[in-house]
Amino acid sequence: MQRRTFLRGTAVAALAAVPLSTSMSIDASAADKPVSTLAELQSAINAAVPGDRIIVADGTYTVPSGGAINVSGKNGTSAAQITIVSKTRGGAVLRGERSFVLANSSNITISGFAFRQSTTMELPANCSSIRMTRNDFQFADTGDPYWLLVRSNDSKIDRNHFHDKTTAGIFLVVDGPGSTAMAQNLQILRNHFSDHSFAGANGGESIRLGVSGRALSSAHAVVEYNLFEHADGDPEAISVKSSDNIIRYNTIRDSRGGIVLRHGNRSRVEGNYLIGGSEGVRLYGNDHLIVNNYLSGLSARALVVGSGTTRDHNSGETEEERRGNDACDRAVIVHNTLLGNSGSLSGETRTYEPKDVVIADNLIVGDNGSLVSMGATTGFTWKSNMLWGAAADGNIPSGGCTRADPKLVTGTDGVARLSAGSPAIGAATFTGTAVADDIDGDARGSTRDIGADEYSTAAALRHPLTAADVGPNAS
Repeated sequence: MQRRTFLRGTAVAALAAVPLSTSMSIDASAADKPVSTLAELQSAINAAVPGDRIIVADGTYTVPSGGAINVSGKNGTSAAQITIVSKTRGGAVLRGERSFVLANSSNITISGFAFRQSTTMELPANCSSIRMTRNDFQFADTGDPYWLLVRSNDSKIDRNHFHDKTTAGIFLVVDGPGSTAMAQNLQILRNHFSDHSFAGANGGESIRLGVSGRALSSAHAVVEYNLFEHADGDPEAISVKSSDNIIRYNTIRDSRGGIVLRHGNRSRVEGNYLIGGSEGVRLYGNDHLIVNNYLSGLSARALVVGSGTTRDHNSGETEEERRGNDACDRAVIVHNTLLGNSGSLSGETRTYEPKDVVIADNLIVGDNGSLVSMGATTGFTWKSNMLWGAAADGNIPSGGCTRADPKLVTGTDGVARLSAGSPAIGAATFTGTAVADDIDGDARGSTRDIGADEYSTAAALRHPLTAADVGPNAS
């Protein structure tokens, strides 16, 4: 029985078919300021007022060495942004050491450019409400290691394509003012991160959200609906090193990197697809929620509950202690599906074991090795997990699981979901955390199913992302 159809809107598919260099010209309005040289662009920015839209003609613009396109002391409003936009998406190509350099500005939108510069672009802490949208980022591969560095509050990075990096460095870094604070309320939405092929052991993340010295600071960032393909520059495609963040509805496909809560507390990892790559989800720190994720065909570790070199990070520790691993405490890991991975649910062997973690209502299916291979733990709660396949159960407590065929059926989107008559339907029992819906967007209701999928005959509202769903031409 096939219970779902993989739907994609015809408008989205048609939009994705338009070449980047010719897609969607800007419609004219009275607030438009057309420019066709760097001098005209700088003059228009200097004179800009709220609501102005500066339209840059297609062409290649090389910023002279030591120069920049300065956006300084310019403030739009939430209702009337100052917008700087390429006439067609990707049509205005910016080369040289730098392109836009911002300072003391707010409510600025920069859209549609092809960035080919060699030094880091920064949204500094003295700016706020900056939007970078529908741009194409491919910096000089021998230039600065970071491409886009965000320190500004209330900003948005959406519908961009970051791609083709072979050296160490990071596509998108989020920091903050000073040495311990984080930029607040950043939204990272519908971006396409692809083809980071740095082969080193560390230092090639797609996104790094914080750094060890900022780990205890709350960022309240939301990273959602992004696609990562061939994110091979680091075992961490999304590296979280700050607190109170949401990582949801992303797809990581055919990538070495996974989602790692490396430092920080109280983050939520929800509804992500990690398919056909290497690493899955790994967590350290306290009070995280890991819910509704689908981890399939991973060649390394699918879900790791980390041990630590310290029990808890604290403000009084040394810099070296802060770089260490913080044992995972009080995480709730519920309603996830782990399917056909080489390493399913596992632990580690550092000095401080994870403690007081809940692992409930997860579906774990595999044919190799052990489905559960935890190191030392303290105070774990195991409840109504379902195991299946030729792999051994491993060291999961017998009272924390059942073994039954979940009767999975693979849909046209490649996702295996419950079919009618599955023993997982209605079998979830953990009530300590409210889970409103499943990975597809179906309501859980009062009687919940085991795993990431809640059985339904309706078409999925969410699905693994493709290139048509993200990047400069996404809806």
